[in-house]
Amino acid sequence: MKVLDIIVTVLLLIGAVNWGLIGFFGFNLVAAIFGETGVFARLIYAVVGLAALYEIGCFTFGLKETQQRWCETIDAIKH
Repeated sequence: MKVLDIIVTVLLLIGAVNWGLIGFFGFNLVAAIFGETGVFARLIYAVVGLAALYEIGCFTFGLKETQQRWCETIDAIKH
């Protein structure tokens, strides 16, 4: 699950940066790279949305377990 948590976090950061670029500059990075209506762009949006739902579930139903997994991951990186 640690690997899944890291992947989800990276996807959420990508989504957040993209929304920040849209909000501040009117620039959609995903659409610029993969095309405005491309299948791959829609896939990216869908995967980021699923990552958000996963994270909502973790924080709603499994906050202590999620915190413990992240602490174990950070400890493993430090050593």
